[in-house]
Amino acid sequence: MATDFKSIPIIDISPLLAKWDDPKMAQDPGLCEVVQQLDEACREAGFFYVKGHGIPETLVKEVRNITHKFFDLPYEEKLKIKMTPAAGYRGYQRIGENITKGVPDKHEAIDCYKELKQGMYGALGKPMEGGNQWPHNPPNFKELMEEYISLCSELSRKIMRGIALALGGLPDEFEGEIGSDAFWVMRLIGYPAAPTANGKCTPENEIGCGAHTDYGLLTLVNQDEDITALQVRNRSGEWISAPPIPGTFVCNIGDMLKILSNGLYESTLHQVINNSPTYRVCAAFFYEPNYDAAVEPLEVCVQRCGGTRKFGKAVYGEHLVSKVQTNFVA
Repeated sequence: MATDFKSIPIIDISPLLAKWDDPKMAQDPGLCEVVQQLDEACREAGFFYVKGHGIPETLVKEVRNITHKFFDLPYEEKLKIKMTPAAGYRGYQRIGENITKGVPDKHEAIDCYKELKQGMYGALGKPMEGGNQWPHNPPNFKELMEEYISLCSELSRKIMRGIALALGGLPDEFEGEIGSDAFWVMRLIGYPAAPTANGKCTPENEIGCGAHTDYGLLTLVNQDEDITALQVRNRSGEWISAPPIPGTFVCNIGDMLKILSNGLYESTLHQVINNSPTYRVCAAFFYEPNYDAAVEPLEVCVQRCGGTRKFGKAVYGEHLVSKVQTNFVA
């Protein structure tokens, strides 16, 4: 359960990345220190920064830069990859087309998902079937994003091994039937600058993205430098800022990890308000369970809660589709 945290911890995960596939990783002192920090962060805030993550900073910045270039294009150009249900909810959304709890969000976005082949998951997968709609302009967009997604997937898997140890499980607890063929989602999001009057920003009610929790296991947030817009809610209801820190990702846990941990870890409410006079972009990568995974509390977590099972079973694909279909206005 989130506490009254006032700031978000920074964790150097390089010891975890050095030993993530070592059979004796749980006995390594440096790695054990990282595991302890992950456990504390997940219990107290559900949010943390990671540094020493190994993804080149040049690539991290180029993802933001090319996203800016796309959103700078005229609407007619962006609408060439317009999102529709027929496209498996993939592609470009105009400002106000994404809905959070019934309220239109003040952002535009490209939504991408791990590609599902026709019939792969039967009726469960049908709404999300299809390939991603990548823009031809700016050039090299698809290639850059696919490289980035591959690296984010690998990094997330390694962080999840640390979280598995933090919960008292085996390192590969979140693989196998839960995540051996992990699904992923990426949203490239653009938040317009705050409106101005008499030369001053007037940001009232300009919610870039309303308060929500994430759906899956783990989120990696790559946000523009020098603009603080992401806010995380603590137990008292205060909104704590998560400013960009160069060389880091902001990470947070999602609804599926909350279930798997039997509530030991909470998926924390967060929102985005861009009060800056500058347009802001963010690349949010969501690492998810297998699309057809039946997610339920891990036995080790049930035992840590005195034998009480706090959640039933949830099929990840059903959870995703229910969210996607209520978050989109055609």
